[in-house]
Parts: sequence; C-alpha cells; structure tokens
Amino acid sequence: MTCHNDTAAAIMLTKSSTELIRQQNRALVLAALRRQSGQSHTDLAVETGLASATVTAITQDLESERVIERSEAAPATGRGRPRILFKQRRSAAYAAFVRISSDALQYSMVDYSGTLIYRIEEKRDNTDQTIEAFTAGIRATLGRLAERTGVSRDALKAISISSKGLVADDNTTLLWSSVLGSQQINLRETLEPDWQAKITLNHESLLVASALHTSLSRMKDKPVPRLAAVSLGHSIGLGVVHAGAYETPRAHAPGFGHMVHSHGGALCRCGSYGCIEAYAGSYAILRAAFKVPPNTAPANFVPFIEIEKIATMARRGDRIAESAFRQAGTALGNGLARLISLHGKMPIVFTGPGVRFFDLMRPGIDQGLSASLGVRIEGPPDISISLDEERLVFEGHLNHTMAAIDRDVIAPKIIGQGGTAG
Repeated sequence: MTCHNDTAAAIMLTKSSTELIRQQNRALVLAALRRQSGQSHTDLAVETGLASATVTAITQDLESERVIERSEAAPATGRGRPRILFKQRRSAAYAAFVRISSDALQYSMVDYSGTLIYRIEEKRDNTDQTIEAFTAGIRATLGRLAERTGVSRDALKAISISSKGLVADDNTTLLWSSVLGSQQINLRETLEPDWQAKITLNHESLLVASALHTSLSRMKDKPVPRLAAVSLGHSIGLGVVHAGAYETPRAHAPGFGHMVHSHGGALCRCGSYGCIEAYAGSYAILRAAFKVPPNTAPANFVPFIEIEKIATMARRGDRIAESAFRQAGTALGNGLARLISLHGKMPIVFTGPGVRFFDLMRPGIDQGLSASLGVRIEGPPDISISLDEERLVFEGHLNHTMAAIDRDVIAPKIIGQGGTAG
C-alpha cells in the first residue's frame, strides 16, 4: 500500500514538474514576443534558447488559443518562401491604466499588443475631496472607458493605477498623496466588485524609472546596473532600478520627497517640517520667491504659469527668484548625495514639468551633490533630462502590466476563450 502511494505521489510530482516547465517555456516565448513582436520560429528559438520542436508546440498552442497570430513576410534574401512571423493577437486581452496626478486623472485602454485604443482625461477639482467621491469617479470613468471601447469585463485582464505619494507594499493601498492627503484607500477593494481584472497600484516614479531603464538597457544591449529617475513638479518623486546580470530588474520608489533635508525646517504638505519637497516642490519655490514664511501652509495646487513667471524673473537677474530655484536644487542635490552614498554611483534622469526650470536648479544640484565625499572622489553622476514624463509613465504601465498578463494569465492558460472585443 505504501509502495502504491509512493508511486502515485511520484507520478503527481512528475506531472506537476512537467506542467511547471511547460508554463515557464510558454512565458519565455511570450516575453520574447513582448520584447519584439513579429518574430519567426527560428528567431524565437534563438531568443529563448528553446529547442525548435518546443517552440513549434508552444506557438501552435498559442495560435489555437487565439493568443498569437501569424503573418507572412518576404524572405530576407528576396528569394524562397515567405517567412512566417508571429505576433500578439490584439484582441486576446486588454488592460486599463489610470494615472492619478495633482490636477487630472488619465484613463487609457490598451489591447494585448500594447496599442493604445482609447483615452479619457478628466481635470480634477483641487478642493478637498472625500474618498467616496473620488472612488465613485474612478469606477464610473472606468465603466465608460470599457463601454466606449467595447471591452467586456471578462476581456479586461488588468487595471494598473499610478500615483505619486506613498504606496503600501501590497501594491494596492495609497497611504498618502497630494490628492487625498492622509485619507488611505485600497484600490483593489474599491474596484474588485466591478472587475475580475488583476488590480495593482504603483508609485508613478517607479514606472518612469522602469521605462527609462528598459530603454537605456536596450540601447546599450545589456542591463544597466543602476538608474534613478527624479520627477520635478508640485511634488517630488524618485524611482530607482537595480539590475544584476542574471536577475530581473528590481524597481522601487522610496519616499524621496519626504526625506528630511533640514531638521525642523520648512513646512511640507505631508505635515512634517524640513522635507526635500518643502524646498524643491512648486509650492516651495513660490513660497521662497515671495519671501513667505517657510512655516506657512503650502498651497494645495500651484499652476505652472506662476512658476514660469518666477523663472522669467530669475533669468532676468532677480536675485530672490534665482535663490528660490537654487535652494530647490540644493535640497535635491543633498538628497541625491545620500542616495549615491547608500546605493553607489548611477545615472540620474530628471523628468516632470519642473525640468523646464532645470537650468535654474542645476547650480544648486551640483552644490548639493558636492557635499558627498563619494561624489568628490569619484566625480558626479551622469545627469540628463527627459521632457516627456507622460510617455514614460505610459510605457512603465505597459511594460509592467503586459508582462504580468503574459506571466500570470496567458502562460498558465487561465485566459478565457470568449468575451473579448473583436
């Protein structure tokens, strides 16, 4: 009896191991197609390192499941049979992205190929708003987005949400934000009654850093070991990516804007005193330029036209306006010096609407960085700017979400065969 039980257990273990290997191989093929859609059978075998027969079996399965489709392309030499190329079937699955910012909410629907098919943008009322009103608005607009695109609730496989602020480790709870203050909200619990999709929340700067890291690594044809992205605007965000030679890149978004720059210093929107954001955020620049006492309650929202006026004054030689931007840069530079001391030298990319004033902040940034012994010995990090933060946020959503659908839905074969838009 014991022998029979042992044999049965061994068979079950073998089946389980075989299924796990099959799932992993499917994930390899899907990841290869995600890196570059439109690859031949031979391309996929080379890219994944899988045997030709294994790739054939997987592509046949994915075709029958209506996950991928084939097309013909002329042979590279111009002679012989057409090449068969595989790519994602656009209607195999869908994902929705929600970007929460200080003055607007942006909703995007993408198909399985990663193509944007519809977008809704709504301006936010910057007066105090209850969680109930805020979540009701998100639920209603997501419903409208699905209705306008014809995407059924079964076909929507993921909802990816981004916000600046403080995001809990569960990747669904917003602990603090400039939008809702200390009102906490679990977005998974909020949206689960309406959708069967996988619901995640990420800090916006994490997505930006991930998108930049992916782009730079492809350009260099190897993983960039470390990279940081700093978002300049009404709030200050930071995303950091670490990547070893044989590991998946790891991205995180520490609460950089709310690190202490000056103990007991200027009042921050979070209620603390001396945060980096209390010196480098838009409201901080406005406060410093007009010599408003630093313990004055920060404005809920500062239109960027007001910061543009201060920048014009600074570029014309107004010393107080110039000092406001330099003070912002010094706070940022000091914070980045600490980051480098902890994690090592890395490229730093500045993004966000505030980069239009980067020239005015740069002297302060360099001064703040020079406070670090490591920077003085090894030299300053490579610093650059990226003007299109909105595109980077979208690409970050895309990279994270479509990889999750491939890994968690398609590879394990738990995608439904019906209910997708045509």
